[in-house]
Amino acid sequence: MASFNLTHSNPSTFILMGIPGLEAAHILISIPFSVFYIIGLLGNSMVLFVVGKEQTLHKPMYLLLCMLALTDISTSTSVVPKALSIFWFNLKGITVSACLTQMFFLHTASVMHSAILATMAFDRYVAICNPLSYATILTNARIAKLGLVGLMRAVLFILPMPLLVSIQPFCANHIVPHTHCDHMAVAKMSCGDITVNRIYGLVIAFVVIGSDLMLITLSYGLIIRAVLRISSKKAHQKALNTCTAHICVILTSYTPSLFSFVTHRFGQHIAPHIHIIFANLYFLVPPLLNPIIYGVKTKELRDKVGKYTCKM
Repeated sequence: MASFNLTHSNPSTFILMGIPGLEAAHILISIPFSVFYIIGLLGNSMVLFVVGKEQTLHKPMYLLLCMLALTDISTSTSVVPKALSIFWFNLKGITVSACLTQMFFLHTASVMHSAILATMAFDRYVAICNPLSYATILTNARIAKLGLVGLMRAVLFILPMPLLVSIQPFCANHIVPHTHCDHMAVAKMSCGDITVNRIYGLVIAFVVIGSDLMLITLSYGLIIRAVLRISSKKAHQKALNTCTAHICVILTSYTPSLFSFVTHRFGQHIAPHIHIIFANLYFLVPPLLNPIIYGVKTKELRDKVGKYTCKM
């Protein structure tokens, strides 16, 4: 990322303002930021540790949970430490290369996160609609390959974002009114034409995230159809319980990110600090809640986590 050729009119550093309009409350805001980040980091690290240690958890569903935990750690770590340095020490400067690198990693992790949620929906579909063939359709090796494909897709789609920003002229405006180097937040600071940046952002949203949401919707449509064909109410409950955790994770992940996407492009009348707070919720809330949701709803994982917690 450091080798991007910037025009002579461009700055060597950007200034990240944190949450404009709430500068006086930065120290107070940093408390939930730091608490959520630490708890999320510990929770996801515990998931990775327990699944790695326990042979009985070396199954497709838990492998997907590990991938989800890794993307949660990546997204929050790419944003929160810099945000806290702004809140605590007023260290607002960030070099252009560091800004572009942060942009690449946070958006790549976000797209990867979406791909994992789509794969998890397919996993639930196979488990409920075709349980006898589950072990042959979804092997650990196949899940690993799907994860690799998801990562390659994320890298290929996101790599043009920092490249498009790097060729923009920034003239006198070096100030980014945000806690991190979001693609559109940085592009809007340019004094050049950012039409391509806007279009590419929409392409990512509709082609990548949209296709994942369509796969998730299709999977759950087929699951609901299969469940409605089951006559036993107890079987109904058992089938739906296996999906509860995943549905909760989908809601906590997509709600703040979609709100942030819409307000960035169409929410001119929404106060900037509201938009920025919601954008940061995406990096704070899912990493915090995901290990808790799966820990509570998945008995096998809950028991193993309890075992290691007692040992500690």
